[in-house]
Amino acid sequence: MKKMFLTVVLAAGTLFAATAQDFTVVSSYNAPAEGEDYSVTDLTNNLGVLYNVANNCSVGLVKNGEEYDLLARYNYNANLFISLQAPTEEATDNLSVGVGYSLNVWKGLNVEPNYTMNATADDDGERNGSFNLGLSYRF
Repeated sequence: MKKMFLTVVLAAGTLFAATAQDFTVVSSYNAPAEGEDYSVTDLTNNLGVLYNVANNCSVGLVKNGEEYDLLARYNYNANLFISLQAPTEEATDNLSVGVGYSLNVWKGLNVEPNYTMNATADDDGERNGSFNLGLSYRF
């Protein structure tokens, strides 16, 4: 039984390592409020994992505070991307659309400035866009 368990673990680990190039880890940096100190949670509050479905399309989950959102990304070319982010509940009402640039700084590590805005206007007719600075690492 012990040998069978170890064989399954070894096979699963080998399979994961063989497909590791299909994953991307992403995060966006949130600047702390005025008067507060910088902390690691400013970078990890929006941590997510994307699975590369095709060479230019990725889907996955990203943490948005305490909730998880669905994230889809289309790589227009090697550096430009378009993203869609939606919460798991009331997704069409709270859909966010973004565009960004991925700058490779070291092997699979990228710095990603991007601009995101709500797809639908709020009660005041505003779409509330924001400029974000993100990091990604593609396996």
